[in-house]
Amino acid sequence: MSGLAWLEALGPQRIRPGLDRTRALLASLGRPERNLRSVLVAGTNGKGSTAAALSAILAAAGVKAGLYTSPHLVRVTERIRIGEEDVPEALLDRTLALVAAVAGPGDRSPTYFEALTVAALELFRRARVEVAVLEVGIGGRLDATNVVEPEISVVTNVGADHLEVLGPSLADVAREKAGVFRRGQPALVGASGSPPEAREALRAEAARTGARLVEVPPSDRWEEIFPLPGAHQRENAALAVAAARALAPLTEEAILRGLRAVRWRGRLQRVARAGRRPLLLDGAHNPDGARALAAHLDEQGLSGRVDLLFGAMGDKNVEGIAGPLLARARRVVFAAVDSPRAAPAESLRQRLGRADAGAAASVAEALAWLDADGPGAPPVLVAGSLYLVGEALRLLEGDSG
Repeated sequence: MSGLAWLEALGPQRIRPGLDRTRALLASLGRPERNLRSVLVAGTNGKGSTAAALSAILAAAGVKAGLYTSPHLVRVTERIRIGEEDVPEALLDRTLALVAAVAGPGDRSPTYFEALTVAALELFRRARVEVAVLEVGIGGRLDATNVVEPEISVVTNVGADHLEVLGPSLADVAREKAGVFRRGQPALVGASGSPPEAREALRAEAARTGARLVEVPPSDRWEEIFPLPGAHQRENAALAVAAARALAPLTEEAILRGLRAVRWRGRLQRVARAGRRPLLLDGAHNPDGARALAAHLDEQGLSGRVDLLFGAMGDKNVEGIAGPLLARARRVVFAAVDSPRAAPAESLRQRLGRADAGAAASVAEALAWLDADGPGAPPVLVAGSLYLVGEALRLLEGDSG
């Protein structure tokens, strides 16, 4: 069995908090994480954007960086970048085969995320990466990425997501995310993106662990050159710059060059399509993300003009995600994502009380319905789940291929 086939055979991407399985695998491979300087980036929203920006700045400064993020949108190779290039599929396959060879059966078998985390660290070691930038999956304290000893820890913000695992309160969520803090090391946190109870919990955890807390305010200094739109990106860019400055001597030119080069798909990504309506893709998959997206629609004069293609996981706060978006949509079509966790389209229509909305059998069918308005119509907003955005991108790539 190939390494990638073994990865897929691990089954649904279930959450199994704990570090023992990941540590055991890394020990079997000779502790690759100990050969790396590392940064952990946690948070409810914006951690992927921040991690991608940090990696790009380091690359622009001549630092060989590795970037590990999740989930992927189209291909699993997107999760691991070395020197700003996605890992080649054949190389990832061989590395996963090595991880599979040292993995144990039953309870010792890793989850999908744990296996990829170990593969990423091994790939970074072999590539002689100088700094590994790791996006935390869920939480922080018991996330597989927390096996490293970061020089810098980042928490972008704290919001209501994965409360069944990290909660029930936002203070509880903050404490779990603060599990990435390390004694004597900088802990950078977004100064304005979290409610007061979460900010207080982060401060208390920094004091308890002896981490050097730095609250980083948002800045519009780089807004004109940062390619990721939305006011919420001001804080992500500021955190990335602050983390990069703490890791390496930087010129202003390197910062600007790095920020300009950031690529991070599916976050307020505009896609033009020949002969069809443009798309606005955003992975807003929790209430805070949906509110940030709604603010962008308001700012850009798109409220009441966009048509919404909405899909979400059934175990999410669907009402909290959909509410701000439904209020700004001219027309709505629901579609189920190709996932066992996805809420069926008809279920979404009933659950959200939108009898006037369409319920499509697939994402492709939903787009076909909305494209009937012709290429001159306003953009179609695709939002509610990163998996939904990934499915739309796969369809687009199939169209272009």
